[in-house]
This record gives sequence, C-alpha cells and structure tokens, in this order.
Amino acid sequence: MKVMRKDLILIFILSSLFLQCTEDKPNNEAILALLAIPALNSSSSVGPCPPNELPLDIPIANTVVQAPSTVSGFSDPKKAINGICGGGELSGSLDVYALNLTGAGATLILSWGGKTVKNGTGIDFVVYENPFRVSETGDRYAFDPMVVQVSLNGTNYCGFDLSGFDPTPANNNLIFSWPRFGGLRPVIYNMATKHFSLDELFSTAGNGFLVGGGDGFDLDDLIIGGPGANCDATARDEVRLNGFKFIKMISATAVTNPNTANPYPYPHSYNNGPDIDGVVARVVE
Repeated sequence: MKVMRKDLILIFILSSLFLQCTEDKPNNEAILALLAIPALNSSSSVGPCPPNELPLDIPIANTVVQAPSTVSGFSDPKKAINGICGGGELSGSLDVYALNLTGAGATLILSWGGKTVKNGTGIDFVVYENPFRVSETGDRYAFDPMVVQVSLNGTNYCGFDLSGFDPTPANNNLIFSWPRFGGLRPVIYNMATKHFSLDELFSTAGNGFLVGGGDGFDLDDLIIGGPGANCDATARDEVRLNGFKFIKMISATAVTNPNTANPYPYPHSYNNGPDIDGVVARVVE
C-alpha cells in the first residue's frame, strides 16, 4: 500500500533526525522537527471517514460490477464506493480498495446503479485515489497511475490519449509525465470532514488541479482505440452523445504501452497498484 509505504518514509525521516542527536548534546531543532511531522503527515488527518451517510447531491459511483483484487487487507470493494476520504496534499487515505499490479485483480469496474453519466461542458467525472506530495516544497508525488476507460454497454470500453507519457525514469514521479492517466493528484475532498459542493469539485484550482483534488476527465477527449481499450468510432461517438454507465480502472502496469510493446513502468517500489477511493460524476440521469 502506498499509505503504508509513506509510514516507512516517515520512519526513515524520524530515524535520520534522531541520529542527529547525541547523549552529550541533543539537537533541539531535530526534536522540534520530530514533534511537527505527525501533524503534517499522519494519516489520522483523514479523520472519521467514511461518512455515516453519503451526501445526496454528490453523484458518487455506488455499485461494484467487478472487483477481483487479492491485495491483503485492502481488497474490500465497498471501500471504493463508501465515500471519498481524502487526506490532503501530504496524506493518503486508508479507506481504499487496492488493485493488483497485474492479472485479473488489476481491474476494478464500478457503476452508478444503472444510471448514466452524461457528457456536459468540461470535466464530466473525477477519479479519486490516494496520492500525496512527498514534501511541502517539491513537485514530486507518490502515486499509482491507472488507465481509465468508460462504457455505455459494458462491453466496449473507450479510453483517453496516453501518448504523452514520458518514459524518462527520472520523471516517473512527476504528475505531468502521465497525462490523462488517473491516480495522480492528491485528494483534498473528504465527505466526513472537508465538504465541497458539486460545483466546487469540478472547479479548477489552476495548473491542472481541481479544488477538491483528484483527476478529472472530459468525455469529449475519448479516442478510438487506445491502450487496453476496445473502442471503435461507433462506441466512442455513442458515449460522447449518450454518456456512459460503467467505469473501468486498470493498474497502468497491467496495460501495454503501444509505443514500447511493454507494460507502463511502475514509478515506485510498492507491491500493489492503485488505491481507489471513489469516483464522482458531474451529471447522472
């Protein structure tokens, strides 16, 4: 789990700071830094989430269609539909459903219980994972990229243009190396402790980020074909016109990059794929 791996990062930081202290001359600055770290990075900042009741005005995906993950401790698919539990820029949620890196368990399919997500102006839905920024001042993030596809009939899934992927290893944990992938941006929205209106969730905060965090997708950007998709012009145009009922999220490591004929590389050393917190649509009917 990425959130567990963050705990290891904190342990490393704590250990390093303690080593700066000696029995003869304690390093007071290091001690003060130790006291400050939990407030900045503890996953307890997620608070009492999931909420007791989901907000009626936020169209969250509420039905699990397919969820065969075998990730120990994080394979309960209800975690992907029981509410968005973001922890902010520096903290990821534990209330998530984790995908495997490869195989059948690398895919999750959700729906809105028979309702259709419509194509409007701008971003139509937001995918929430549990990424976090690795430092307050840096531009590098701990994230698990995923390929996102949608379908109206549950058979033909259409995705987005992933050709802008930057394969440079040094850039693997930069968000903008993974254009139109999901699972990249921290989740600010927390249905129990940090509330947003639907309009706010779909409002930009600048530089490709949304006010409530997460990764937004516009159905007008759907393409024919695409990595891991079975989408022809008819299927794409039908979704653009009528909307979609099903959303599929796949670990990037389980999808072949057509430019290399190899799976997309994993940007970190975690032993599972994306940790999915949920999906919110803008308009459903």
